[in-house]
Amino acid sequence: MNPLHRAVDDYLELRRSLGFKLLDYGACLRELVSFLESNGSFRITSKLALEFATQHQDQKPVAWARRMTIARGFASYRSGADPATEVPPLSLLPFRSQRAQPYLYTEEEIRRLLEAARSLVTPHKLQPWTYYCLFGLLAVSGMRLGEALNLQPHDANWSESLLTIRDAKFGKSRLVPVHSSTLEVLMAYAERRDQIYAPRQVPYFFVSSHGTRLFATNAGKIFRDLSRQVGIRDHGVSHGPRLHDFRQNAEARKMPNEGVCTVFAAQLLTAGSALFDVFSSPVEARRYDYERNIQISECGPSPPRRSAWYPCGCV
Repeated sequence: MNPLHRAVDDYLELRRSLGFKLLDYGACLRELVSFLESNGSFRITSKLALEFATQHQDQKPVAWARRMTIARGFASYRSGADPATEVPPLSLLPFRSQRAQPYLYTEEEIRRLLEAARSLVTPHKLQPWTYYCLFGLLAVSGMRLGEALNLQPHDANWSESLLTIRDAKFGKSRLVPVHSSTLEVLMAYAERRDQIYAPRQVPYFFVSSHGTRLFATNAGKIFRDLSRQVGIRDHGVSHGPRLHDFRQNAEARKMPNEGVCTVFAAQLLTAGSALFDVFSSPVEARRYDYERNIQISECGPSPPRRSAWYPCGCV
């Protein structure tokens, strides 16, 4: 048996035990081992690693560079057991991606985006409220998109006004306090969702039209379409403000006392229900409750820092 197969499993187990997720590493490394076998080699060489990384000519240079990075890391690990292994030099397939330009949303832009989400034309009556609440929560909490999509119904503590973020970046978890106005809208969405789907059958807080977890790609597409619709993105342009940019300046965002009074407020339960007035008072940012955090076993203690403050009212 080719020892590289076992080495791949050991390498992935070691790296993941250190907190790295390596979601696509397994498939890439097993493809690398198969490529080496087809070329009659049982060890990595710089020449074969280069051929492996560039074998798919339809891929972009950034994909070639990523495959080379994965192969290089595994080669470095493997060289400890097999000194004849060649570690591809860093100068091989260099690629420096351009970091996205951060974008600071204005309150008016967020208002237009949320109103457009609430007005989505779709055969599924829950979908407009799903994206309306999802985008609104991202705008006021500083949460990552994946963290919001992974929220489960039991992660919302209504009595304590807290959301539990589990297994986030580097496998850590934390608590996010939410303003009472935000809490009311989320509760109303949960009630509307449970009227359509049986509560026991809903695995996630925000659900798709099939009652399953929302895909980030679908949320991104809806966001881009709405962004072009309201003028935040230009038509025909593939780049521009992103959902992730809601994290920019989130902890300094304020809820206006006057002006636009129905941005994150809507009749979510029935057509005749009253609007939630989320702009009735200014935001009172609540400090991250460190003592409460360490009481939850899966939320490992971490030192309080400025990023642990969240203005959890709605904008």
